[in-house]
Parts: sequence; C-alpha cells; structure tokens
Amino acid sequence: MSLEISYWAVIPEIVLSLAGIVIMLLAPIVEPESRGRLGYLAFIGTVLAGAATAPLWNKSMVAFNGMITVDNYGTFLRLIFILIAALSILLSVHFNRREEINHGEYFALILFATAGMSLMAAGTDLIIIFLGLEILSIATYVLAGFKRSDVKSNESSLKYFLLGSFSTAFLLYGIAFAYGATGSTNLQNIRQALGAATQGTRLLGPQTNTLLLLSLALLIAGFGFKVATVPFHIWTPDVYEGAPTPVTTFMAVGPKAAGFAAFLRLLLTAMPAYHWYWAGILWILAALTMTLGNVVALVQPNLKRMLAYSSIAHAGYILIGMAAGRELNASPILFYILAYTLMSVGAFAVVLTVSGKGDLRVNLDDYAGLGFQQPVLSFALSLCLLSLAGIPLTAGFMGKFYLFTTAVQAGYVGLVIIAALNSVVSVFYYVRPVIYMFMRESTSPAPEISVPVPVIITLIITTIGTLWLGIFPAGFIQLAKESLLALK
Repeated sequence: MSLEISYWAVIPEIVLSLAGIVIMLLAPIVEPESRGRLGYLAFIGTVLAGAATAPLWNKSMVAFNGMITVDNYGTFLRLIFILIAALSILLSVHFNRREEINHGEYFALILFATAGMSLMAAGTDLIIIFLGLEILSIATYVLAGFKRSDVKSNESSLKYFLLGSFSTAFLLYGIAFAYGATGSTNLQNIRQALGAATQGTRLLGPQTNTLLLLSLALLIAGFGFKVATVPFHIWTPDVYEGAPTPVTTFMAVGPKAAGFAAFLRLLLTAMPAYHWYWAGILWILAALTMTLGNVVALVQPNLKRMLAYSSIAHAGYILIGMAAGRELNASPILFYILAYTLMSVGAFAVVLTVSGKGDLRVNLDDYAGLGFQQPVLSFALSLCLLSLAGIPLTAGFMGKFYLFTTAVQAGYVGLVIIAALNSVVSVFYYVRPVIYMFMRESTSPAPEISVPVPVIITLIITTIGTLWLGIFPAGFIQLAKESLLALK
C-alpha cells in the first residue's frame, strides 16, 4: 500500500514547529534581557501559521494513508487554536519579564503544544490523535511548572503530570480495544466495521460489541481528563491556580478545545452507530459537570480558582451539544468553543494584569474599588464575566442560546432545564467580582497597575470579539455549520 504524503495537509503544524525550533536555536545566544523579543517572533509564527491555514478552507484532502484529513472542521478548529496561542503569547511577553522567567523555550513550548492541538483536530486515526495529544500534554506539563522557584507552580506541574499519565493509560487501552474489536485505528474503518446500517439504533444481543463498548468507556475517561469533566476534573483547580497565569489562560481554552475537537470527530465519524450508548453517558456527565463546576465556584474567594471551576462548568455545557450532536447537528459546539475562547482569555488577561508580581492579588478583596481606579480594565473584566454568565448581547448568551435551542430540538429538554438552572446559579459568582469592583471601597492603598501594550491588544481583540459574536453571530454560526458538514 502506497503512503499518500502531502505536506500541504500538515502545513500549519510544519510552520508552528519550525517557528518553535528557530526560537529554541536562538534562545541560548540571545541576551537574557532581550529574550522577550522571542515572544514577538513566536507571535509572528502564529500569524504565519494562520496565513497558511486559511487557504485550506473549503479544501478536501486525505493524506498519509487516511491518517490526516483536511476539511472545514479541522480548518475552523486549527484557526481557533492558533488564535489561542497568539493571545497567550501576547499575554506572556510582559508577564515573563515581570516574573523573571523570561526564557525562550517557554514560547517554543506554546508553539509545539499548538501543533499538537492542530494534529488532534486534523487527525482521522486514533494513533495521530494520540500523538497530537502527547505533544500537547508534554509541553503543557513543563509550562505548568515553569515558575521553578514557586512551590505552587511545581505542585501544579507534578499533579498534572501524574494524573495526565493515568489518563494517557486509559486512552491507550481504549485505542487498543478499538483496534482489537475492529482491526483498525482509522476512524472511517471503525465506522465501516460497525456497519453504517445500524446508525441511530439501539444495538443489543449479538450486534453489540462488548470489546468496543469497553473501548468507548476508556476513551471517554481519557478525553474526559483533558476537557475536565466530572469525575476527571480533580486536577483542574490546583493546576490552574499554581501555573503561571498566561499558561492557565492557554490551558483553560486550548487543551479543552483540542480534546473536544478530537472527541467529537471520534464519536460522530467512527461511532455514530453506538450513539444510544455514548449519548446517555454524556448526558449524565454533562449534568454532573456543569452542576459541580457552578456550585463549587460559588464559594471560591480566589479568582483563578473560580475561573477554574467555571471552565469545568462550561465543559458541561459543551457536553450537551455532544450528546445531542448525532440527533441534529453539532455546530453549536464550534461556535461555543470560539465564544468561550474570547471571553475566557479576556477575563484571564485582566486577572494577570491586576495580580502583580508573584500573582499576589488574585482574591476578590483585591478587586474592591478597582472600577474607579482602573475603569478600562474593570469594564473588560465585567464584560467577559457577564458573557460567561450568558447575559444577552454577549458571545456567551448567543453560544448558550444556540446550544440549548439545538438540544431542545433534539429532544434533550430535561438536560437543557438543568443547564438553564445552572446558568442562573453561575450569575451569582460571575456578578460578585463586578460588585466588588464598582460597589465596594478598597481598604488598602491602590496598587500601581500598568497595562502593557500586548495586554491592551489582547483585551481589544477579546472584548470586540465577545460583543461581535453576541450582536452579529450569524456569520460565525454559518461557518460552524459548514465546518460540521465534513463529519456527516
């Protein structure tokens, strides 16, 4: 069998990897005080990767013997991943200098992690998906502990590594059982082995492949760790709190989006015939995940931990779309991932700026009176938090509305009611920082807060994007719908 090699199919990964390699080569010879400039070189790398990815829209290509597929689904997600990397790099340039961790390999690791996420979106073979996941995971393990002098950062890296190793084992066993059940790790071959004629039916008796059901359970556990669903969420609050804030920003949106990208392609491409089984599991996981995330976030005084539990809750919302995806369409998931990226990065950008050297000002009390001291920062944070809560005219509202409407049409009324109640609960802890900023007086002298230009650029992009998706969502919804056609 000839191997179909097409480097155009992996051009985004090639550009990102080459940029990372160049930075690694330059890091030892650049003066320490000038290493921040390597961040701008990494940013240019993401721009070039985005420019190389955009022409792949509406292109259809299968390469490397069916292991990589170029389609609108992968292209849409690749562009989101590159956006996440670019914004994280902008936030890191000043932060790394402030925290005295200004090392070039930091930016190379972000680029390598993004290449891994991109492989997960484009991979149509479980081996490639696993390879992309490992590239992403190894890079983020190191990034989480990049503040080597900080005990919390070291702890977060170790916890993430140890628990990530367990999840990797689950995923590998799931892949092995899938191969044992079907004789292939290619998603299309697995689908053919199951039989397209049984799609949408409940498989019982001799039709049910017990080995494949075991594979499905293990794959759900492995991906559940990456996207932080209950009960695989345990690592999230501690890792988010201890990691450098730009890394927390990257981890809150990047690996989560990549996990959902690969997971969704796996379920809709390879296992639509087993929808009755995985939809029920996802229903339960969605209800538990969003409920636990929102309830525990209510009592968090630390803003980074609050946003960590918030990210768990939002993973639960996305699971609603996955459960209902087979019944109607899963395009709301892609729109929601884009919306969540913008509002979450914007919120973390303000937290990073206000926290000061050593990330000391991260509690709610530290935000008292901030609305009068830093009105622009306070407005940006308020907008992002209200969007996360799902207030109208924001990206979060349109994302939830689109997601919930699709789920209701698919017959998941009970799950949507649970989600709506959770959204009401979330308003309480999202509004609380706003109250502190504008309705509480500070009991301590106002700290000097400088807003670097890269952070200003990030806030402009995220605030405009959050409002644009909330007011004019039609164009992006159409792009999401066109992206999902590839999985039909």
